Amino acid sequence: MRILLLGGDGFLGRHATAVLRSVPGATVLTAGRRPAHDLRLDLATAQAGPLGEELSALAPDAVVNFAGAVAGSAVKLAEVNARGPAVLCEALSLGAPKARLVHIGSAGEYGVCARGESLAEDADARPVGVYGATKLAGSLAVAGSPLDAVVLRVFNPVGPGAPAGSLPGRLAAELRRVAPEGADGVITVGDLSAYRDFVDARDVAKAVGLAVTADRPLPRVLNLASGHARQVRAIADGLVAAAGFTGRIDESGAGSERSAAVSWQQADVSAADRELGWRPETDLADTLRDLWLGTAGPTPDPVVA
Repeated sequence: MRILLLGGDGFLGRHATAVLRSVPGATVLTAGRRPAHDLRLDLATAQAGPLGEELSALAPDAVVNFAGAVAGSAVKLAEVNARGPAVLCEALSLGAPKARLVHIGSAGEYGVCARGESLAEDADARPVGVYGATKLAGSLAVAGSPLDAVVLRVFNPVGPGAPAGSLPGRLAAELRRVAPEGADGVITVGDLSAYRDFVDARDVAKAVGLAVTADRPLPRVLNLASGHARQVRAIADGLVAAAGFTGRIDESGAGSERSAAVSWQQADVSAADRELGWRPETDLADTLRDLWLGTAGPTPDPVVA
């Protein structure tokens, strides 16, 4: 099986690479902007025709798309998150129409959710802000294509290697900086009272492997999450415990506009269980401990469809 991975250099992509390489008989090819990749590709500027020819030459059995932007101008977000998947779908239709496409979506596509409710895949999509809107546009392009395709809508991924731009990554970096101050150390953050559905990046990676190797067509959208909303404050508490930090977390700083607009998100993950046999396995405390220690955890088990 030939698997082409886009965005494998990112946080989730790196975890997925390890899982995909464990698929029996798999050859994992990569695409990206660096010369070291098997396919030099920038989806923000790619053209469907030439890309289709390159895909035809590579002959992938499956394509996994982690490429995306979480920050930047509206133009950048639209180019990468909306235009990129649309171009990829057209290019695959031209050059590798039988390949399965596994596209990574985002909980930001759902937007506002009533407190206490769980979001199933058929919930109304009401994204807040440009990021969510552009991710939704990309997912709609995938879901509406004639390809054998699935959107894995990932909620709030956490784990080893979390980027500095994310709250867990930034908090871990701040703890490393301030921890020597002990009880006098103070880390300033924004309001941590919003509820989010956190999922370990390694569990997400396993779901990607199952989606790639599934022996039948999948639903157009599947949620990946823990299925349980927790206050964002749990991230700070877990990292503080893992670090043995005795100082103080001050929530008087500038907070996320999205957190203020979307105070609750929780996923219904029963479809992923039914269709992939996937369940989240990693407890949040273990996830945060591994993030703090910088460990990747055990080598992933081989993926069996």
